[in-house]
Amino acid sequence: MLKFGQFIFRNFLNFIVITTAFLVCYWSFDINFWISSLIGVISYFLSNTIIKTIQRFRYLKRVGLNRSEYKHIQIQLDDAHSELRNLNRYYTKVRSISTFKQLLELHRLAKRIVNIVNKNPKKFYQVEQFFYAHLHSASELTEKYVLLSSQPIKDADVHLALQETRETLEDLNNIMQEDLHSVLATDIEELKMELDFAQLSTAQKQTSATMRGESK
Repeated sequence: MLKFGQFIFRNFLNFIVITTAFLVCYWSFDINFWISSLIGVISYFLSNTIIKTIQRFRYLKRVGLNRSEYKHIQIQLDDAHSELRNLNRYYTKVRSISTFKQLLELHRLAKRIVNIVNKNPKKFYQVEQFFYAHLHSASELTEKYVLLSSQPIKDADVHLALQETRETLEDLNNIMQEDLHSVLATDIEELKMELDFAQLSTAQKQTSATMRGESK
């Protein structure tokens, strides 16, 4: 979850370390070129490991997670990205326009939730069931729906199964909307508090200006 900017910064420092190590060994201590190069490469890996560890420690401290929590959430996010790929692969094969729109909305909701948690891992705990059950169910049901709808023979049982699957997918759509609301709940509360504070400050300034005007 370390950002691309951190990767660039880390490798910039690593480049300085490997260059300095090589030049010091080769020019200052007159060490063989290949040995100096080897020392430079070793310095690079040591520097990369140390800087990456520091970056991760600072990142985990900032988001309020420990190492095991971070690792667990990362595994869940990796699984979620895999499920999203499955959803994306299957919903494009649906022939019914209404079902296609339904599955497209389902995919958008799921993708948005995953992206939010990817940016703020601690929000994972607000939507655990989305990762443990809801997304997997949506992916599995979509796959089965596509399989059934692609069959040349559609008797009453198949039509009934397709209808029930569409209804279940609609229920999952509603559940994921609730998941999205849950993952945004704290942001909404913080925004409300900021708006209340801004409105209060504005009201106080207007009151003060009015009082000064009346005093004149």
